[in-house]
Amino acid sequence: MALLLMVGALVYLEATKPVPVNWFPSYHSDDKIPLGTFVMYNLLEDRLQSDLHDVTQSPFEKLQDSGLKGTYLFINNQLNFEEAEMERLLNWVSKGNTAFLSANYHSRVLLDTLQLEMQNAWIPSRLGTKPMLQLVNSNFKEEKPYHIPRDFPVRYFKEIDTLSHTVLGVSQAFNDTLEITKPLVNFIKAPVGKGAFYIHNQPEIFSNYFLLSENNATHTQNVLSYINNDTTIFWDKHYKSGKRVNLSPLYLIFNNKYLKWAYYFVLLGTFLFVLFEGKRKQRSIPIIKPLTNKTYEYTRTIAGMYLDKRENHEIAQKQIALFFEFIRTRLRISTEQLNTRFFTAVAARSGNTVEDTKNLFTFIEKIKHQATTSQEELLKLNNEITSYKKKIDGKS
Repeated sequence: MALLLMVGALVYLEATKPVPVNWFPSYHSDDKIPLGTFVMYNLLEDRLQSDLHDVTQSPFEKLQDSGLKGTYLFINNQLNFEEAEMERLLNWVSKGNTAFLSANYHSRVLLDTLQLEMQNAWIPSRLGTKPMLQLVNSNFKEEKPYHIPRDFPVRYFKEIDTLSHTVLGVSQAFNDTLEITKPLVNFIKAPVGKGAFYIHNQPEIFSNYFLLSENNATHTQNVLSYINNDTTIFWDKHYKSGKRVNLSPLYLIFNNKYLKWAYYFVLLGTFLFVLFEGKRKQRSIPIIKPLTNKTYEYTRTIAGMYLDKRENHEIAQKQIALFFEFIRTRLRISTEQLNTRFFTAVAARSGNTVEDTKNLFTFIEKIKHQATTSQEELLKLNNEITSYKKKIDGKS
């Protein structure tokens, strides 16, 4: 009886346990999670009304319309423009338009084109970084910087073109004192032809979490005031980590008239085959199923057990161990000492930069030596390792 009561109590506690907060960096206008942009989008919609346009196409497709004029607004944790797409965006901006890009990680082709170099700020004595933000214009500058009390990357421009670029905002990692003593450039204006790029490195200020905290909306409003020129705003929905994608095969088929008619002919042919050939009889041939490899099912089951128990740290440790084994077997490099020689060798054999290599292994060392790992850190670790291995496999 006591055992049944204990089991019942455990079931009740598990059923009534609050759902953990989803910190996925969606930045989608329909998402009400902390890092969605539902609040931001609705504020813009109320103010701009018909001057706010959603763009679900890629910039390469959208900017085929040469008569398009206004401001293209990109907000996401990362923006990876392709070379042809970047060239079309540059041509559009040079005609007198504006592109506002807010992301933690910007496209390499954009940084190279505008002669920019980015880096992560960090504090040796701390595991994470909590951004402090401030605009440099005296009309917008507050007495105290805005503080985001959560571990987010603090990305800044290590190098800019001081002759043409204008510094608009700075940041710094919080270190017990709410004061920016060593400002790092995180918001600039880069003129191109008759137009300009506004490049911002802290997209969290446009999230529901930031806008609904204290008086933070003032900072977001001041940042957007640089593009408040009474023109049409094109809200990008293509480069969104949380964008909705319809992967149904029938959706893809019926969206193309040639595939649609081919599908109809296949159905008709199948029907005729069944009608005329279905009456033919033959001796059935027994099907002998080949032996199956259960390794994948076993691995998926074990992984599911870890996920169900929310053992993020154990999953992270195993992922790191597998990546180190990959380095040893694929790149033929020892992982006993993670020093400058090691970073140079790995970067050379993998096709990645030394800086990206250092950043990845610094983050790995942080995960290895901390007591617990959050779901956001686990997702970031997986994304970083996957992105790094893509270049080794020749996919990027």
